[in-house]
Parts: sequence; C-alpha cells; structure tokens
Amino acid sequence: MQEFKLPDLGEGMQEAEIRRWLIQPGDTVALDQPMLEVETDKAVVEIPAPTAGRVQTIHVKEGTVARLGEILVTFDVPAQATAQTTTREQTQPVNNRLVAAASSPSQRNGVSTSGRRVLAAPAVRKRAFELDIDLNQVPSSHPTGRVTLEDLQLYAERLKQKISFPPSPSSPPSPSSLSASQRPTLMPSSSASSQASSPAKNGHRTVEPLPAEERQPLTGLRRRIAEHMEHSWRTIPHATAFDALDGTELIALRQQLKPLAEQRGIHLTYLPLLVKLLLPALKEFPIFNASLDEERREIVYKRNYHVGIATDSPEGLLVPVLRDADQLSILEIAEHLQHLIVGAQKRVLTLNELTGSTFTLNNIGSFGGGSGTPIINHPEVAILAIGRLQEQAIVRDGTIIPCSMMPLALSFDHRVIDGALAGRFLARFKSLVEQPQQLLLDLR
Repeated sequence: MQEFKLPDLGEGMQEAEIRRWLIQPGDTVALDQPMLEVETDKAVVEIPAPTAGRVQTIHVKEGTVARLGEILVTFDVPAQATAQTTTREQTQPVNNRLVAAASSPSQRNGVSTSGRRVLAAPAVRKRAFELDIDLNQVPSSHPTGRVTLEDLQLYAERLKQKISFPPSPSSPPSPSSLSASQRPTLMPSSSASSQASSPAKNGHRTVEPLPAEERQPLTGLRRRIAEHMEHSWRTIPHATAFDALDGTELIALRQQLKPLAEQRGIHLTYLPLLVKLLLPALKEFPIFNASLDEERREIVYKRNYHVGIATDSPEGLLVPVLRDADQLSILEIAEHLQHLIVGAQKRVLTLNELTGSTFTLNNIGSFGGGSGTPIINHPEVAILAIGRLQEQAIVRDGTIIPCSMMPLALSFDHRVIDGALAGRFLARFKSLVEQPQQLLLDLR
C-alpha cells in the first residue's frame, strides 16, 4: 500500500478543499493521471496521480477541507511501480507537476462536453447522482448559472410528468423506448417519490409544494471569501473616507487614446488609466502601499507596487494582482488586466497571479455600482473603491454646469492611517484624474 498526502501547494497554503475526485475506489490509474481537483484560498489546482496502481481507499470526501500532510488516498501499488514512482519523485517532486485545473468532459460529474463544470453545491450533485440526472440539462434560476436543489427538483418533476402522462394511455412506454435521462424516473427511489409527489384521485399524481427554504453548505471559493472577510473585518479597525471627482478630462483622454490602442489590438477601458493615475499618489503617500506586522508591531513599507484588482467571478470575488504596475505602460497595463480578469473569471490563474498585492483597487462602476464601503484586503492597509461615472449638475463659481462625476470610497486601517492623511491622499488622486496631463511631467 502507498499513501498519498496533501502536498505543499505553495504560497504557504496550509489547507485545501477537496473539490472533485476524478478517480474512485477500485479504479486502476496511471502515473500522472489527473486524480483530483483541490481548491485553495486563491485557485483551483489539479493534482496528478503520484503512482500507477489500483485505488484502494479515498479518505477525504468531496467538499471537505484537508490539512497539509493529511492522507487523501491509498493505492495498492505493485513493487515495480513503487520503484518507478520513487525514482520519479526524486527527479520531479509532486509540487512541480501540479497544474491549474482543466475540467475533462464527464456528464456524470456535472461537467459539460466543452469542459465547463456546472456550478452546484455538493448536496445538489449528490442528489443528481441519486436520480441519475445530468446537471447540464437542468435549467438554472440563479444569475450565476448555479444549479440549486430547487432547480433539480423542478426538473425531476417535469421529467416525471412527461412519463406519467404519455400521449397514448393504452400503450404506456417501455423503458427501452425512453432516453437515458428519462429511464430512471420510471422507478424513482422511495425517498424521492415521497418527497416529490403523492397519490391522488383518478390514478394521477399531485405535486407537493417545494420546501419553504433551502440550505447549502458554505464551500469552495465562497467559504474562503467569507473567512477572509471575517478576518479582515475582525482584525482591522476600518474607517472610510468618501469623495467624488470630475471625470470629464478622463473621458476625453480615453476617447483620444482608445482608437490608437485598438490599432494595436488592445481594448482600452478606464481601469488602466485609473491604475496609472493611482501610482503617483501611492508613491507620494507610501503608507498606503504598506502593511502592518501585527506580531512585531511594525509598519512594512513596500517598494514594489503590486495593485490588486477586485474582480467578480461566477463563484465569487477574486483579487488578481497586477505586479510591478509602476514599470508598465498604459497599454501594457491594459493587456495584463485583460489577461487577469478573464483568467479570474475562468479560475485558471496561478497562485503568483492571485497573491502579493500591496494595494487594492475595486472598480465597482464596472458592474453598475454607484458607491459602497469596501473591506480592506488583509494584510494591506487600504482599498479604494471607484463608482460609475454619472452626469450630475454641479455648481461651480456660482454657475450650474453638467459634469461626469465619479464617487470614491477609501477604506483604511485606522491603526496606521488617520482621516486627515486619507483626505490628502484622495485629494491628490482627484487632482491626477481631473488633470491627467500631469503624467506627462514625469515622463523620462
């Protein structure tokens, strides 16, 4: 027997959630065959089989958090395979063979033929397995496409009604004449039958109302977001400063640069410009590009400018990192951001692309948000939220004029930053955005 333990996934990760097993007890696997998917705080990682042999026992179930070094699976390995594996591990450690997860087609596990894994809680997957229903066929009522237990029950009822009321009552359908997705509903489990329907008059079944509430375990990325937000809110004394800036010149600048960027194959949004305009303010106020060493009670000033970009993904909020942003041109920033945002939405970014930010920018205006109070991305000391541009009537020198205003919300760690300093930081950022031509003064 050979035991396989959760390996070191890098970046100091001490635990990972078992997202999906790609093998089952009794299966025969080859060396480096995809074995399971695990989810860390930052990414989904596919772990290959460390040996060739037969799967004896899976010790950690899907949806369970495993600790570093915990036994995940036991293999029954022939002596020859054991020797080969030992030699392989000496030349190529398991950590170096970990790759970003790329789901293989498997309808039984709720993955579409295009490789896209259907979003669903473990309880929903378990119920779909019991009913032998392909989750790809179940319509979702959730905005993110997540299939809920209610969606699954409704789909199962519709299948049952199609079979319970055939076109010709005198000749009921035989199991062989039905599709694979319909056959199981002819003989549902007793628990499913009692929950879904009950006998009524005239031999027909009546559908019982669905439960008044539904519970789903807090797992995967959503659980990690919850833990990170709890830690940040619990340990950092938050304070937030609000302001707004006139984005008229920013709009004009983008209109001038956009066609030039498109000639180079790059779609220029406001975000690369805002990142570029943010950097001078971070350099002038270095405390905002710092962290607090809570054990040693020291402020750690960062000389690198790794800007985190809060990004919405189908499974929750991720913060990909634009590394060394101060060394990139506007077009390079735009190109990197496009890669990071698409990668975050597809959950294919590496740990290096999801860790190490020194300051976070949250563009809530990109999804229509006006304003809000952002939570600091620990261990950083500040986060800036930028709302959408809105045309408003502004009084200037006694005259009412229309302006495109952008709301700002700066949350900061009140242990190291005071309100007055936060106000000066926002004022400097405002002046840069309202007069973006200032960047030309610093060109070398």
